[in-house]
This record gives sequence, structure tokens and C-alpha cells, in this order.
Amino acid sequence: MSDVEVSNNADRKRYEAYLDGELAGYAEYMLSNELITFTHTEVGPEFEGRGVGSALVRGALDDVRAAGERKVLPLCPFVKGWMAKHRDYQDLGYR
Repeated sequence: MSDVEVSNNADRKRYEAYLDGELAGYAEYMLSNELITFTHTEVGPEFEGRGVGSALVRGALDDVRAAGERKVLPLCPFVKGWMAKHRDYQDLGYR
């Protein structure tokens, strides 16, 4: 399996995950001055079970952390669950 590549598509307000050059999934978000709110995550059925969702969330949160401008509000159940399992990302959570 190739590595999942994650990039921010700011025009569409979503992070996108690519596997072998093909769009495999995305995580939609909304921005405010202090928050990035993840509203929906989707992985194509043909890519499920290959770590795309996890790589997508990790890549998106790494990008948020690197920017250092916003906290994360995970309305999307997948992002919320992923953050709960990965304690090293909980500092990004909005409280």
C-alpha cells in the first residue's frame, strides 16, 4: 500500500486524502477566528479499511497544530472519536 497524502483544499474547505493519486476521502470544515470545526468525514468505500480515515485526520490535525491559530471543534463523530483515542492530539480540542 502506498502512503496516504493529505492536503488542505481551502477553496472547498476540506482536507483531502489521496492514495495512489486518487481522491480517497475528505474531511470538511468550517473556520472562525478561533476554531476549525470538522463537520463531516468521508472515505470512499473502495478505500475503507486501509487507514485512509486515520491518516486524513492525523494530517489535518498536524496542519492545524503547525499553523497554531485555532482550536479544533470535532462535530464529526469520526474526528471526535479519533481525537479521543489519540491523547497526543487532545491539546488541540476546544474546551
